[in-house]
Amino acid sequence: MNATKKGMSRREAIQSVLGVAAMGTMLLPKSSYASTPAPFREYGSVKITKLETFLVKPRWIFLKIHTDAGVIGLGEPLLEGRALTIKTAIQEVEPYLIGKDPRQVVHHWQAIYRHAFYRGGPILTSALSGIDQALWDIKGKLLNVPIYELFGGQTRDRVRVYGRAANAEDMKKRKAEGFTVIKTGVAKKNPANIVENPAFIRYAADNFASLREAGGPEMDIAIDFHGAVSQQTSKVLIKELEQYQPMFIEEPCQAQNVDTMVEIARGTHLPIATGERIFTKWGFREILEKGAASIVQPDLCHAGGITEGRIIAGMAEAYYVPIAPHNPMGPISLATGLQLAASVPNFLVQEQVTLGEGYLKNPFKLQKDGTVMVPTGPGLGIELDEDQLKDKIGHDWKNPETYNALDGSVVDW
Repeated sequence: MNATKKGMSRREAIQSVLGVAAMGTMLLPKSSYASTPAPFREYGSVKITKLETFLVKPRWIFLKIHTDAGVIGLGEPLLEGRALTIKTAIQEVEPYLIGKDPRQVVHHWQAIYRHAFYRGGPILTSALSGIDQALWDIKGKLLNVPIYELFGGQTRDRVRVYGRAANAEDMKKRKAEGFTVIKTGVAKKNPANIVENPAFIRYAADNFASLREAGGPEMDIAIDFHGAVSQQTSKVLIKELEQYQPMFIEEPCQAQNVDTMVEIARGTHLPIATGERIFTKWGFREILEKGAASIVQPDLCHAGGITEGRIIAGMAEAYYVPIAPHNPMGPISLATGLQLAASVPNFLVQEQVTLGEGYLKNPFKLQKDGTVMVPTGPGLGIELDEDQLKDKIGHDWKNPETYNALDGSVVDW
């Protein structure tokens, strides 16, 4: 019998091929058959019409991607100290995006990244990151759901954030404000030399000890070496800090020096964190494979936006490594981090320097438990306060220029 005979139902054809229809036994249940597929849902045409960038005080860039549907996506394509460079990079990408459907977020990510013969790097991936954020914001707004819903829903409803403290007095203020996590830097009178003396180590360790005393044993205190302390000095300083149990040691050497970071990580029981100067999944691969860090810190304004941030988080999860997104930037960057934190299981803590006061219509609020609530509005869940932004447009912020006090040679800041 011809299973494709005209008029035969799909169910009858399957049973005929199986050779059981005539027997009347072993019939497949009706639930095993696919229902008639619904016609493709037409969402309508949406096109990108314009990209706008704004330099925003103190040192940020905000991006608006406009559409012919009247929906505007927000992004923060920042590269500290290179605002005009990023502004130009966005302008160079704009012709590709104009007229395109903004909802094809991953497709656009691939095109912008791979159609550049020289791929990646801080400039191109920072520009791409802000664009990616804005496209996800548009998609969420068009579907009237938060971005985390597009990734399978919430894994948490609030996100632990950390503040900053340079000394014991700062620590007391942050603790009174409600923070339960603080990050500090290496206290020093002058930039670190390649090999430092006991006085340098003692000064840095004593300052951290004062933070521990002021914060108490319940306060989590991370310390950022900022890649500005040499590997020779880092090893000595980490040993001295171990007694105070920092939450993590961040960038104990330049992040590109992966094998050295592996050596440092194996020499201490303290968690090593890195990632703010690492770009895309390819950059984080070696960090994870070699065990250079037990906490990774992708910056969603540099590493490739939400699209790449979620992939990096997935890679890290396979190594039982949490993410602590880097974010010394503005409120759009913070909103991006909150959406990612709400959609992945291996989140640790979120950096922030502003909760959006003076920038957002509804700034985030620090809760009594040291968290902020995940925004539940569509897209990123935020709205800029255009009136308060008027006096914050434009800046000429530049990176600090630091030199050795003895001989005037260039040192890291």
